Amino acid sequence: MVLARMALTNYRGFASRQAIELRPITVVLGRNNAGKSALVRAPVILAGGIDTDSQEPVDIDKISEELLESFADLIHGGPAGESRIGVEVAVRADGLSRLVASIRHLPQQHREVVESLELFEAGTSKGRLERISGIPETDRFPIYKAHLDGRVLQSAVEFQGLLPHRLIDEPVAGEALVGVSRRIRNNYPVIRYLGPFRDRPHRRYRLPGRTRTEVGATGEHAAGILAGDRAWDGGRLIRLVNDAMTGHLPGWRVDAVDRHGTWAIVLTSTADPSVRVNLADTGTGIAQMLPIFVQRAIDQVRPSQRPVLEIVEQPELHLHPAAHAMLADLYLEAVRRTSTRFLIETHSETFLLRLRRRIAEGSLGAEPTTVAVHFVDRADGTSVVRPIHIDADGNVDYWPEGVFTEDYDETRALVRAQRGRRVEDAGRDRS
Repeated sequence: MVLARMALTNYRGFASRQAIELRPITVVLGRNNAGKSALVRAPVILAGGIDTDSQEPVDIDKISEELLESFADLIHGGPAGESRIGVEVAVRADGLSRLVASIRHLPQQHREVVESLELFEAGTSKGRLERISGIPETDRFPIYKAHLDGRVLQSAVEFQGLLPHRLIDEPVAGEALVGVSRRIRNNYPVIRYLGPFRDRPHRRYRLPGRTRTEVGATGEHAAGILAGDRAWDGGRLIRLVNDAMTGHLPGWRVDAVDRHGTWAIVLTSTADPSVRVNLADTGTGIAQMLPIFVQRAIDQVRPSQRPVLEIVEQPELHLHPAAHAMLADLYLEAVRRTSTRFLIETHSETFLLRLRRRIAEGSLGAEPTTVAVHFVDRADGTSVVRPIHIDADGNVDYWPEGVFTEDYDETRALVRAQRGRRVEDAGRDRS
């Protein structure tokens, strides 16, 4: 029950069809402004078309305005370009179910419509729908030519997002198609998103009104979750967070402290418990990391009843390079212990090197099939994705030129400068 693959055409910076395989840990690399963020955010957009009861192909109301202002923003080249995007989704449960759809933007009507759709199960087409333009719609339900079991029919179709809910004029003939739709919807994972910038720590927090299972897109709920854990559950989550943070923050433990009705998140010295520092007075790196550790603890204590795909942009942001490798181990442990899978955008060479090392060692459950790596680049004005395969020894079959070579280039330049200076000094000595 996982999202196994997705492909997009004419989507944001990607003009041609770009497909990526999703594994327990999927890593997306690339230069700035190449299209990495658009790619890793795609499952959020797709969830707006699958985990919804809206008649619109993508339920904009379910997507934060910070990620998407309007559907037209998704179209390569904007509204002035081609007016449709292609979407493909493959989910794996007992077998593989796949959706291939085209969504057309209708600017004059200020809405979108599924222009075509085909559903597959176990590699076999279960039906295809093609919108018939120029025919008046019935109660806002578009009319489609339906290719079902070797027959060609015509019917109004009620959609829920991208998926057909019923063929109004051919309900019996459409049962197989609707059944695949139901299985895709039921097997699409819960999508979490954690953006690159975390919520700025406050000095005090109030207890949340309900138990949350997600820290939020900026980690804004992490502190309240810890306060509630201390108040109501004896600090079980806090203990797990501290166990995970031991190697990164030696000598300190995080805690939530009651301040007469409001709560402070503090760091307490393990050497002298009387020494406490409010989280608001600590470095940016601690606040950046805390939501990541809190979410991992929640997944252990209150595991989701459905598969989860967690999207994380730049988890290493504001962290010392020594912490980057630790984060890679954290995600490997999470995959081993829980049903959560990860789609991670990173700029960290150390993060990727640690994953490759663990694959070569065969430790923490890491195998070549555990990790997928994709490189996003710009070519001829459009974004493209290329997979980077890792073998059992941690070697890669391809590496983009000029990526993660900065240290090597700077070292060579330093050596050249040092040699040049020695030559100059020797010349002055001879004179």
